[in-house]
Amino acid sequence: DFSQIQYNNYNSCCRICVITLAEAHPLLQNGKKIKSINYQISANCSRLQNKVSGKSKRGAQFLTELAPLCRISSSDGEEYTIYSCIRGRLIEVNENILNNPAILQEKPSTEGYIAVVLPKFEESKSITQGLLTQKEYEEVLLKR
Repeated sequence: DFSQIQYNNYNSCCRICVITLAEAHPLLQNGKKIKSINYQISANCSRLQNKVSGKSKRGAQFLTELAPLCRISSSDGEEYTIYSCIRGRLIEVNENILNNPAILQEKPSTEGYIAVVLPKFEESKSITQGLLTQKEYEEVLLKR
């Protein structure tokens, strides 16, 4: 899987996961061009319809690790499904990449993020323990 989770744990009350493309994702290699990004993951479910309100994030779509967030098509005809990779509530999707898909490739770790997910508080510690360090990630890539 080529999704990457950037985990921010500022303090015990604020924990978020920013879903981005991993640096080894095929869309970030070999000069591929993005044709389209679609948050409509099925006939009945669009991540753009996610409406969150209040401190308890009412209305947020619940995601499992295997929940698709979006589909990205490249100009060479390839389509990539980007998965959540984490259980939690979908806080927001990055609508800016719909109008400017190039930022997904130009700034994948910042402005080109895909989504923000809030894991359950009681699961957040096990999530951080399961994440790879940069060095571990690079070792995985070398084995591929």
